[in-house]
Amino acid sequence: MATQQGLQERRRQRLRFQLRRKSGGRPRLSVFRSGKNIYAQVIDDAAGRTLASASSIEKVLRDGNKTGADVEAAKAVGKLVAERATAAGVSAVVFDRGSYVYHGRVKALAEAAREGGLAF
Repeated sequence: MATQQGLQERRRQRLRFQLRRKSGGRPRLSVFRSGKNIYAQVIDDAAGRTLASASSIEKVLRDGNKTGADVEAAKAVGKLVAERATAAGVSAVVFDRGSYVYHGRVKALAEAAREGGLAF
């Protein structure tokens, strides 16, 4: 029988395979969601480096939010990662939701990143 971690890894790999086919060389906006915080990175897979990142742990975002595990924190992280990606010269990305459903915090982060200027 498959474990929960194994099933998550299979979903993540399946999604990344599909993104690799469709990406057209665009960087990937990757999301990681924990029980207490949310993290986002814009990754250039061809060069193997992170172009921009943001998380709810950062002092800039911790001051206004009481927790990093709610929709408001996800919106703030999405907006911040979009600003940093735009400053790094990235305007179009592919969205990598990992093994998470596009709902709640993940959806809020994606919508805030779009409002911040990222196209995907």
